[in-house]
Amino acid sequence: MTMPHHALEITLTRPLTPAELHTAARVLPLAANHDATRLMTLVRARTTSRAAHRLRHRLGTRLPVDVITTHYPDAAGQILLNVAFPPSVQAAICHSADQAGQSPGTFLKLALDRALARHASEEADRLDRAVGELLARTTSAHLLTAVGRALSRHPGVPQP
Repeated sequence: MTMPHHALEITLTRPLTPAELHTAARVLPLAANHDATRLMTLVRARTTSRAAHRLRHRLGTRLPVDVITTHYPDAAGQILLNVAFPPSVQAAICHSADQAGQSPGTFLKLALDRALARHASEEADRLDRAVGELLARTTSAHLLTAVGRALSRHPGVPQP
């Protein structure tokens, strides 16, 4: 069986110096963004979680790695998030997970899911209020025309 390559993105805690980037690129091929705060690489592994673990093991002591994520969503639309917590935070997560009767991974996934759902709900409420304020001063037809023009002018805006 051939092992696939996984595209991983590394978010750094600070920009890299050219020397740090050069040294790290000797360990693993890396592509940096314009200010060297994010890197991309391909890692061979059977699974995305194994690829992230392998990447953290290879570069974690050489670079100020904050978060490692998969660059592309999996079949379920999920992005792997690999974060190395300080020991005190890890202990607090384990304690809270134990109290909830969950594994630390499940506890964090559920907490993140709740936070993302709360954010989506707050964003929907914010947009509802903004649209309500606009409709108080114009007609539906004028608002739809303006939204259509705005969307056609900004085709690069992320669409859900």
